[in-house]
Amino acid sequence: MTALEPYEIYAIKYAHLERRRSENFIGGDPHDGPMPLDYFVWAITGANGTYILDTGFDKSQAKLRGRQLLLDPGEGLKRIGIDAGQVEDVIISHMHYDHAGNHDLFPKARYHLQDSEMAFSTGRHMCDEASSHPFSVDDVTQMVRRVFAGRVQFHDGDGEIAPGLSVHKIGGHTMGLQVTRVWTARGWVVLASDAAHFYANMYEARPFPIVYDVDEMLAGFKTIQALASSPDHVIPGHDPLVLSRYPAFAPDLEGIVARLDVEPEPAM
Repeated sequence: MTALEPYEIYAIKYAHLERRRSENFIGGDPHDGPMPLDYFVWAITGANGTYILDTGFDKSQAKLRGRQLLLDPGEGLKRIGIDAGQVEDVIISHMHYDHAGNHDLFPKARYHLQDSEMAFSTGRHMCDEASSHPFSVDDVTQMVRRVFAGRVQFHDGDGEIAPGLSVHKIGGHTMGLQVTRVWTARGWVVLASDAAHFYANMYEARPFPIVYDVDEMLAGFKTIQALASSPDHVIPGHDPLVLSRYPAFAPDLEGIVARLDVEPEPAM
């Protein structure tokens, strides 16, 4: 059996939102205090190519939704030597505005998406504002255009993108949310995206309040840990602790780009 080639993984922080602990758990939190969200896109690089997970949002969405845009995702990728215009594969974890924007950033890319996520974001659930609010109609429309241009590869459950790189449907947060499993020098890392916004959501089995199916979200916490080599191999989607637990790509990118395929500092 041929050994898998390990990938390197980078988390690029592009935006930030001040937030309270009580807003990040169903039922709130008795120990309320600051618990902000960081917003990331992720780069996966190796001998098999360069792959991007999620595409972030732009300044118009930042203004509309009151988010602090710190760095254009394309510029963030450029700082670690990746030309977005040459990327051939983009994985979309789910279609919420903060994961599926910046429509012109990857003109050559094929997009990987779950069947059920496209059905969710274009179907009857979008008739209800509570479900549709985290989506941008422009993002959804652009994805439909990519479908007609032959630039979307759909997955139904688990799917291999390349050797050592696969997607796995979790659901919960949205109908078709998928996580990305990556083989690295330290084992299997799972980029959870919004299957677990924070370490605390997963470790304490307390769901985030934006949710399509609570039972699926709770089951997803177990699934992502089973897919990973250990709980320390799961990377949550919005936790600022990621940048403090993992080393920076370079000294001048401290607090902006972290390398995730190396051992982290112990969890607090």
